[in-house]
Amino acid sequence: MFKAIQLDKDDAGATRAAVVEIDDAALPIRDEEHVVVDIGYSTLNFKDALAITGRSPVVRRFPMVPGIDCAGTVRESTSAQWHAGDAVILNGWGVGEAHWGGLAQRASLKPQWLIAPPAGLSAFDAMALGTAGYTAALSVIALQRAGVKPGDGEVLVTGATGGVGGVSTMLLAALGYTVVATTGKTAEADYLKTLGAHEVLDRALLSAPSGKPLQKERWAGVVDSVGSHTLANACATTRYGGVVTACGLAQGMDLPASVAPFILRGVSLLGIDSVMASTERRVEAWALLDAHVDRRKLAATVTTVDLAGAIATAPSLLDGKVRGRVVVDVNRND
Repeated sequence: MFKAIQLDKDDAGATRAAVVEIDDAALPIRDEEHVVVDIGYSTLNFKDALAITGRSPVVRRFPMVPGIDCAGTVRESTSAQWHAGDAVILNGWGVGEAHWGGLAQRASLKPQWLIAPPAGLSAFDAMALGTAGYTAALSVIALQRAGVKPGDGEVLVTGATGGVGGVSTMLLAALGYTVVATTGKTAEADYLKTLGAHEVLDRALLSAPSGKPLQKERWAGVVDSVGSHTLANACATTRYGGVVTACGLAQGMDLPASVAPFILRGVSLLGIDSVMASTERRVEAWALLDAHVDRRKLAATVTTVDLAGAIATAPSLLDGKVRGRVVVDVNRND
């Protein structure tokens, strides 16, 4: 038996979340090559919060164990790639949406979904970074590959008090970039500066409809986890030849923008997908995080809860009331 958050639909179609005990025999992916993982830590991400609250239909079947990432050790394996005792990390692959996920003490997973963490990264630190940190690393790598260098000018990070934004700020600053962070929590300016932000702006400067397809040029690069008008305004204020990465939709899935920045200023808009990225890209992203994220700064971004605490925290995360990362200690009972 193991404990997990389980999501079900009630008679009215509403999502119900509860911490339950599940028999090991109920674990999916047992009739094919699989790896059973004893989970140490998971996280509460934006998508997890949507699943737990039912505010968006991200869960594809019920009952479901949510949790799009986890870190732990292999309990048993039918794969030659993994052996009992191996440390592993999981991010994405539809886990927590179509397959039982990481907000549990145990999971049965496909071997190709897993990677080994860098040698210096503990399971707790891996989940303090989690999918948010891994997505941030993919975004930073995309900027680098597109030719954005530290001396080229300011790099904008939107939603900076969130998980992706906070880790992006730390990574970019550590790599020598001048980071300008935006947030709706202006009282958190000092916190963002400790992470490496050179300047902190009120998100209202970018989040409102502007009606201007081209605005004053400022950014050499952008890491956006917000979408909607924020992303449109970020594109409109990016300098000639600049690069914008898009990885989130906290403000909305729409993009009320013009083609003007792309065809008149040569701005590039790069989509960042963390769910189905190749193993090679994942390993590269985690190596970047291991090498350049200050563990002390990372610790300042983390709140730790148990499984029941993850359920309780989910609405606040969606409402923008949570700073940084939420690590879930799946074996703790508060």
